Amino acid sequence: MEKEKIHVTKQGFSKLEAELEQLTTVQRPAVAEKIKRAREVGGTENNAEYDDAKNEQAFIEGRILMLEKIIRNATIIESPTSHDIVEIGDTILIQNQDGKIDLFTIVGSAEANPVEGKISYVSPVGQALLGKKRGEKVNVSTPAGLLKLQILEIN
Repeated sequence: MEKEKIHVTKQGFSKLEAELEQLTTVQRPAVAEKIKRAREVGGTENNAEYDDAKNEQAFIEGRILMLEKIIRNATIIESPTSHDIVEIGDTILIQNQDGKIDLFTIVGSAEANPVEGKISYVSPVGQALLGKKRGEKVNVSTPAGLLKLQILEIN
């Protein structure tokens, strides 16, 4: 079975490793202690504190499994050597049809965070920008409608 490639930047990979470390060395033991205390105080039946701690534990364990999979299958995106065309890892300055200017970094899905200006290369906008040159205009079909973007800079 071929492993699923998960593209991440070096910085994103470091953040994922740090989060995994935090979950396994700090949060996992802390929630285990919460469960132990809740069980000692009120047993496991009809104990909201115990139920909350068990739910928190399930979330933490799920996130640990997901992070381990991402790290195991990660392909590190090397910083682009040329800024002639848009590649994964580039930071792009774009202008939309309303004149609004935005700055996006093209990253892998595992570290995408549109609020921080990090968009996945598999997103509609990311796909439309990949391979394009400075000055080029692209049309992107999104659930909100058609976006018309112009690439101002590639860094």
